[in-house]
Amino acid sequence: MANTACFIIVGRNDIPIYEAEVGSAAKREDAAQLHQFILHAALDVVQDLAWTTSAMFLKSVDRFNDLVVSVYVTAGHILFFGT
Repeated sequence: MANTACFIIVGRNDIPIYEAEVGSAAKREDAAQLHQFILHAALDVVQDLAWTTSAMFLKSVDRFNDLVVSVYVTAGHILFFGT
């Protein structure tokens, strides 16, 4: 799964707006669920960090095996997650 990435846009009230998986590796059946699990786990960390820092780009907020979660938080609290 090292050659795949996941991008998710999460709106207010933790509602996913957009989700995409990109990469050249063969897709596994559980890859989508694994990415969702990792990003939802990172959501708790992001919600705490978003109110304690003025930075909009939160680099490396969570890790799982070879996946690193980074987040861009907009002024309207729309979250752009990427692994």
